[in-house]
Amino acid sequence: MYAVCVKFEIAAGQMAAFLPLVRTNAAASVRDEVGCHRFDVLTDATKPGQVFLYELYDDCAAFDVHLTTPHFHVFDDATNAMIVGKHLDLWDTVTP
Repeated sequence: MYAVCVKFEIAAGQMAAFLPLVRTNAAASVRDEVGCHRFDVLTDATKPGQVFLYELYDDCAAFDVHLTTPHFHVFDDATNAMIVGKHLDLWDTVTP
């Protein structure tokens, strides 16, 4: 498995608009992408401007496919101005 962890810093006043868009992208990813097995959207009340994504794919190639999908492009275009910071970590499975 290939894990993708993304931490977004959302602009002030944009969280209410951002969350439905990221949830839609997450649902479409799991539903429509054969190589996507999990896509969690997480928030923490003590970190009000942050959203954390935890995604599991078959491999790096499956994640690369994700980045080309129509639903990802819709999400990316719609949220670009809402995001003031983004950190991406990529992980390979060591043990099953």
